[in-house]
Amino acid sequence: MTSIVLVHPEIPGNTGAVGRTCVALDMELVLVHPLGFVLSDARVKRSGLDYWQHVRLAEFSSWKAFLAERAPRDNQLFLFEDDGERSFYEPDYPNDAYLVFGCETKGLPAAIREAHKAREFFLPMRSNHIRSLNLANTVSAVAYQALRGSLST
Repeated sequence: MTSIVLVHPEIPGNTGAVGRTCVALDMELVLVHPLGFVLSDARVKRSGLDYWQHVRLAEFSSWKAFLAERAPRDNQLFLFEDDGERSFYEPDYPNDAYLVFGCETKGLPAAIREAHKAREFFLPMRSNHIRSLNLANTVSAVAYQALRGSLST
């Protein structure tokens, strides 16, 4: 199963929207603490609508705890940063991929990026008037790209 991993998310509405996407695409949502909100926050559930109850959710106290329990292979990890070296269109994503995103204001912690530098990807932006995309929108674009060819309509 493909998993969306949010490392230190800060905005409850984004996490709720990502959870909704996970339900739609039958993906797991992995949250790496600390979070910038509590999961019982009404804004999480409002964004996730009545789908939040169907989110397959896993939580980890830290990135280190996530790595220890899940022990992902290097080719399972896909980190997304606006200054990544390769386009998110390039890889063939395995069915058990971990699609990893950082918090809205700071991105992924430097230690995580350094440890997995070869696994960083970006989403193309054609305009120079924008620095970044909204986290929930980015997750949706990446999730659908990861599933290309395996979704039946």
